[in-house]
Amino acid sequence: MWVLYAFGLALFAGITSILAKCGIKKTDSHVATALRTIVVLIFSWLMVFIVHSQNQISTISTNTWIFLILSGFATGLSWLCYFKALQLGDVNKVVPIDKSSIILTIVLAFIFLKEDMTLLKWMCVILIGAGTYLMIDQKESSTTTHHKSWLIYALLSAVFASLTSLLGKVGMQNIDSNLETAIRTVVVLIMSWVVVFVVGKQHTIKEIDRHELLFICLSGIATGLSWLCYYKALQEGPASIVVPIDKLSIVVTIIFSYVVFHEKLNKKSLIGFLILVGGTLLMLL
Repeated sequence: MWVLYAFGLALFAGITSILAKCGIKKTDSHVATALRTIVVLIFSWLMVFIVHSQNQISTISTNTWIFLILSGFATGLSWLCYFKALQLGDVNKVVPIDKSSIILTIVLAFIFLKEDMTLLKWMCVILIGAGTYLMIDQKESSTTTHHKSWLIYALLSAVFASLTSLLGKVGMQNIDSNLETAIRTVVVLIMSWVVVFVVGKQHTIKEIDRHELLFICLSGIATGLSWLCYYKALQEGPASIVVPIDKLSIVVTIIFSYVVFHEKLNKKSLIGFLILVGGTLLMLL
């Protein structure tokens, strides 16, 4: 059953990127992150009460609380960096880098969680890394005008996303996945709004275009669904397998980036895309 949750995650995560890009054309990425987190918060706590897992809050150990909070901070940092990168760069350039967090996740899962690592998995890591590298072809990208700042944010997003996966795996012992998602969302919400006020962007909320606000909210709903699928799959399955399936959301993203934003892959990027997807699929074996 966890495999189905993992593929549901891939679908909703892929849609999230597209909807988010539509909502941050003019809206500040930090403000958009904070607003969409409100939607995710409502959605996640609604699920908690539907499955009646709120009673587990009193049973959460101190150690688990620490990992949940740390995981929430990692998630918040990943989101802030990711949507800043999306605002500055092309979707089909940013997403592959974000998905490359799988490499660090697999290595850390092997070192700290003692998950099995075979020769085949190492080969998959190499394929995914090579595919990601080939997809980051900036010669035909409009993002060069941003002096590669999008690349820095995308790389940071990948690092924090990897930490999120590991911390989440450790922190969800004997906790309902819906409750964990809701608790982590609270941390992300607080963190994202603190950032908004620190950078002084709170006054821009009144100026947000209604259409962009709609896309921001829709991306929040998609994120909520992907989170619920993700932590349910991570709770029941191994991190080294769930995370690769999550990365298949890039297929959805690339298709929609072409349809919606007319972002095309050149020959080099297409080869990289196929290698990346092939390595991810091979990981499932």
